[in-house]
Amino acid sequence: MDIEVLKSKVHRAVITEANLHYVGSLTLDEDLMDAANMIEHEKIQVVNVNTGTRLETYLIKGRRGSGVCCLNGPAARLGAAGDIVIIISYARMEFEKAKTFKPWVIFPGADNKLPR
Repeated sequence: MDIEVLKSKVHRAVITEANLHYVGSLTLDEDLMDAANMIEHEKIQVVNVNTGTRLETYLIKGRRGSGVCCLNGPAARLGAAGDIVIIISYARMEFEKAKTFKPWVIFPGADNKLPR
């Protein structure tokens, strides 16, 4: 039996902008994507801590080191600059493997930068 489990999480990133007139998705600093083991176009869930909204979309690489976390397209209506979000991706795996799987979880600091 396969189940779906947490694969990656960026815990408490700050939305830096919302761009309603973009095609869609979430643009995220490539440093954060790498640290959380996420890839461009990966399906994600975005949980807005400020509003309680949840949305599914996909990732677009943002400029490395920029701290960008931008809601694009219709998702821009579900958050604003300054909102805190949790960005989550999941993976399907065999039940027994899932018992020992360790997800990648990162905690960005100020300006969405990785702690040193």
